[in-house]
Amino acid sequence: MSRILNINADEFQSEVLNSERPVMVDFYSDECPPCEVLAPIFESMAEKYGERVKFIRIMRQANRDLAEQLGIGSSPTVIFFKNGKEIGTRLTGFLSKPQVRKAIDEILGDVIPQIETAREEYDVIILGAGAAGLSASIYTARARLNTIVIDENVPGGQAASTYHVANYPGTPGVVRGQEIIDNMKKQADSFGAKIEYMKEIFEVDLSNKIKKVQTEDKDYNARTLIIATGAKPRALPAEGADEFKGRGVHYCATCDGAMYQDRKVVVVGGGNSAVEEAIFLTKFASEVTIIHQFDHFQASQIAQEEALKNSKIKVIWDSEVRKVNGEGHSLRSIMIENLKTKETSEIKTDGVFVYIGTEPASRLFKGQVNLDESGYIISGESTKTNIEGVFVAGDIRTKPIRQVVTAAADGAIAGIMAERYLVESW
Repeated sequence: MSRILNINADEFQSEVLNSERPVMVDFYSDECPPCEVLAPIFESMAEKYGERVKFIRIMRQANRDLAEQLGIGSSPTVIFFKNGKEIGTRLTGFLSKPQVRKAIDEILGDVIPQIETAREEYDVIILGAGAAGLSASIYTARARLNTIVIDENVPGGQAASTYHVANYPGTPGVVRGQEIIDNMKKQADSFGAKIEYMKEIFEVDLSNKIKKVQTEDKDYNARTLIIATGAKPRALPAEGADEFKGRGVHYCATCDGAMYQDRKVVVVGGGNSAVEEAIFLTKFASEVTIIHQFDHFQASQIAQEEALKNSKIKVIWDSEVRKVNGEGHSLRSIMIENLKTKETSEIKTDGVFVYIGTEPASRLFKGQVNLDESGYIISGESTKTNIEGVFVAGDIRTKPIRQVVTAAADGAIAGIMAERYLVESW
């Protein structure tokens, strides 16, 4: 039986504000990729902390007045309450299990309980269950290598959170990213790969011939390791951007675009994601302004042409956002700087959608594998790192193109190279 209570606005007073226990409230939406990522994390936390914390979910779309009253403008938004008052830090966007766990521990004043860990041995450890990691597992498991795939969230990575993938070979036109991931997972399962997700990773030790991964309840050892932990959207580096995250600053147009019906919005960025999401936002907004730091887009020619001929879209070139302005829970305007003239100007807007690239999830490997200045793991097409027996695949490695198909290709190469390494070195 689930420990999560689904309520509506009429029950908010009795179930949340009058609760004797601290309350964790998830405001979610339909057709929201970050909400789908959070759902199993929320379930996992409810199982672990349900005796001390009340876990509640409220659909934001069906309870708009309450959401607006609380200043919630993004899905998902997680809020904590205690003794009828909001406490702690709000969580929004694509959330990881460690983020949610740490927020709960702050409220309870706890640390994660110490438990006796089990030890497991494998031929190959793959960190990350996105397109790269799953592709690698298909190749290693099919080669009859004892393979474990570990992910801190649910399988899929960025691919699973992409609703429309229009350029993946062998698919019938446009498909959901989750469909591709589900098929990969089934293939990996059929070849015998073991996939464990919702596993918080505490430490990775690559210093010896046997590679070690410590999680919340198990220590994994293997003769070779493939890093496929991917990347996450880069935050807007502007004054006030963090303060208004989920209150006017967004990172998912699919999740939050509908709330800007007949309003003015800004899209920051000039790659495929920025231009395609700007086009998507014209379904709702009266005006969409794209702000880009260069004098040309990096998006595909088709996307550029569609955006530039759309009467609702205008573009401001050679500029960056310096400050986000607002009152309370409402964003009012942004300050931008022209990088050539150094002039600043204010743009009135109701919302900002940010698509300025990604940041690699390489924290666990810093000081062990060679990273470039942006934190990506340095590797060529062989997927080898500077450490013998350690390979890297997908968005976390240095490469000029990051797509689902290139992540899958990396995974295939890394899987084959891992197999060759074991044959030649053991």
